[in-house]
Amino acid sequence: MEIIVNEENSGKRLDSFVCEVCEKISRSLAQKLIDEERIKVNDASSKSSYKVKEKDVIFIPEDATKTSSKELKAEDIPIEIIYEDEDILVVNKPKGMVVHPGSGVEDGTLVNAVLGKHELSEGSEDFRPGIIHRLDKDTTGALVIAKNNYAHEKIAEQIKNRETKKVYVALVKGIIKEEKGVIDMPIGRSTTDRKKMAVIKTGKNAYTEFKVLKRFEEGYTLVEVNLKTGRTHQIRVHMAQIGHPVVGDSTYSSGKNPFGVTSQMLHSHILGFTHPTKNEYMEFEAPIPDYFNKVVKSLTKISIKK
Repeated sequence: MEIIVNEENSGKRLDSFVCEVCEKISRSLAQKLIDEERIKVNDASSKSSYKVKEKDVIFIPEDATKTSSKELKAEDIPIEIIYEDEDILVVNKPKGMVVHPGSGVEDGTLVNAVLGKHELSEGSEDFRPGIIHRLDKDTTGALVIAKNNYAHEKIAEQIKNRETKKVYVALVKGIIKEEKGVIDMPIGRSTTDRKKMAVIKTGKNAYTEFKVLKRFEEGYTLVEVNLKTGRTHQIRVHMAQIGHPVVGDSTYSSGKNPFGVTSQMLHSHILGFTHPTKNEYMEFEAPIPDYFNKVVKSLTKISIKK
């Protein structure tokens, strides 16, 4: 479509203007389309930072909101769907599944599993259609996927503004005596191992709330964790930092445990956000995996006298 800039919009950045006139195009997608010279100003290529002028003619291609899947391939991988409508898809991600291709992983991901079966948003980067947020490979549970760019932008904005609810359940080593607590420590890339995250002074603000659900004689604690920020490996790093690493976590602990668990016992239990088009708050719960429940049931519950 062609849009003529009026006096009121004169002076706005090109990428911002495109987002405003076409609500299903996100800022990142607008920038990508401009870089690819698919969005033009007066029949000429431009830059995202260009300040539009009155009477400029902005051309936006009709297929601008279609997913660019490039070399991604759809795979017949079963996925548990918790909720689905024309805008979003909420799934219960299984253990061992990477969310999207990258870093040498080309298939077997959540993206491969949903591709071809559902419409997906453009995504924030190549090979990430529909992906608004992520869970680690061995972290299970609720994750929302966007079916269109408008839904993607709206939910991403909520995540950025900390307006979503993210509640996890984790089994950690050691007995936590406090009933609840707050971990407020900055997290950044480790200076000694670039593959790991760590609590460092120069890191980004990271805020984690936890509440004890059960304590066990064998020396473990079941906790509910409420994420207020979304740093990479945040729960795993924070719990390890206070001396209670997540059971099975081989990156931030020895990973050794008597249960034979080969991945961290961390589950995204509840996910809540405002629906992008219905404009109403919705909350979704992902059932705790059988292997997780089996381990917890094998332990002997104790209580600490106040």
